[in-house]
Amino acid sequence: MLVHEGPSRSIGSDLRLGCTLAAVAGGMNVTGFLAIGSYAANMTGNLSAMATGLVQGGRMAVLCGLGLVVAFVAGAVLATLRLRAGCRRGVACMHARIIVLEGTALVALGMVAACLPTGACAGMLGYGLGFLMGMQNATVTHISGARVRTTHMTGMLTDLGLELAQWMENRATPSPDVTARLRLHGAIITSFVLGGSAGALGYGLWGARSLMGLGAALILLALPAVLRGR
Repeated sequence: MLVHEGPSRSIGSDLRLGCTLAAVAGGMNVTGFLAIGSYAANMTGNLSAMATGLVQGGRMAVLCGLGLVVAFVAGAVLATLRLRAGCRRGVACMHARIIVLEGTALVALGMVAACLPTGACAGMLGYGLGFLMGMQNATVTHISGARVRTTHMTGMLTDLGLELAQWMENRATPSPDVTARLRLHGAIITSFVLGGSAGALGYGLWGARSLMGLGAALILLALPAVLRGR
């Protein structure tokens, strides 16, 4: 699921990739919200908070939202540059390597989370999570040809509505492709919710250190592909 690209990629690969990474992203997003009060993946909400702050004079809201957006975009830029550079050099399993890098950074972030400063703004923990969310979203978008999103569900819910409308129009003889996409989008959304619930439970037990478990899950998910590529 982290190796095949283009025509060789199946709906099953997208399903496994989307469900596993969406579950991790849900856990990261909820953990970040409980820790800092801001969503690291919801850039629409952060941009709205910036707009509100600009009108109401909330300087901290503007800075916080801007910092999270910049961190998310920076993560996406870095992942894309690494992917392009690796593809040019013929490096195998670049997508899996990026996910291993994300998992390693997430483990490190969980280890030092208790020592990071907190305040009215998102702080280093929030910006770090936003950066890693951007990395993951860019990587998944690149390998799936933009069919899968794992860090935010607005696009997935829109796709689910589109596919559901097509299925309702032809429910007597539903298209196998439409049915498969319905299953894909529904499974990813469900995985995100379940991952978020697990993240909330983990935060209640271990605090922000629960990010270490999510990072370890990403490493275990992607490392076999990296080793096979070598």
